[in-house]
Amino acid sequence: MTYTLVLMRHGESQWNVENKFTGWVDVPLTEKGIAEATEAGQNLAASGYEFDCAFTSFQKRAIKTCFITLEATDSLFVPVQKSWKLNERMYGNLQGMNKGESVETYGADKVLIWRRSFDVPPPNMEDPNHPYNPAKERKYASIPKEELPTTECLKDCIERVVPYWENDIVPAIKSGKRVLIAAHGNSLRGLVKYLDDISEDDILKLNIPTGVALVYTLDENMKPITAEGQPYAPLKGSYLGDVADIQGRINGVANQTAKK
Repeated sequence: MTYTLVLMRHGESQWNVENKFTGWVDVPLTEKGIAEATEAGQNLAASGYEFDCAFTSFQKRAIKTCFITLEATDSLFVPVQKSWKLNERMYGNLQGMNKGESVETYGADKVLIWRRSFDVPPPNMEDPNHPYNPAKERKYASIPKEELPTTECLKDCIERVVPYWENDIVPAIKSGKRVLIAAHGNSLRGLVKYLDDISEDDILKLNIPTGVALVYTLDENMKPITAEGQPYAPLKGSYLGDVADIQGRINGVANQTAKK
């Protein structure tokens, strides 16, 4: 018995274009991001994929990507479960800062550690009146404030994503449902680290492109079966689309701190 799982990072967002640390700030997709999500959904439809349910975050860029993908695969009617546990990593006081300017302010080595280390978070957002403090947003009103992060490293992200995977998503997959997860670069990095058993060192070098379907085949124990001939190691799943285009998007994510 095998199961199919599709992961999707949201399409390009406005702050991807502006090269800002976005985190929990709820920015929209760009026109290009909408086109990326549409193309990814069309690629899935052309390959025969349909979905029985979907999971996404509380953030509009992932939610819209989710619904665009469902519409393209004639699956718009299926139930969608939203959870803040699938939100992007919370970048603390870096949120809203241009990534290139952050290098000038803090130094390239420190910013690289904050972006890509496994267990070192960025500076904490301590000001309750910070314009990007999620405790001020209506969408998080039902969540105890002590549970809302004021900064996160990748390890923190994993500690909220994996229990949600085990408790909410795995039962849906095991029941035979075809599942789509539309989320974010770091929440998905945390999930694939867990699924593919990627080392802490290797996950630091892994970049997930915007608006591309990542398709997994899982065995009965929810372990990925390595896709044959795919060039995306250490991932065992495979991106759906043109290899050169996907690699270009991956490189673009990797080079963000070099741009203003």
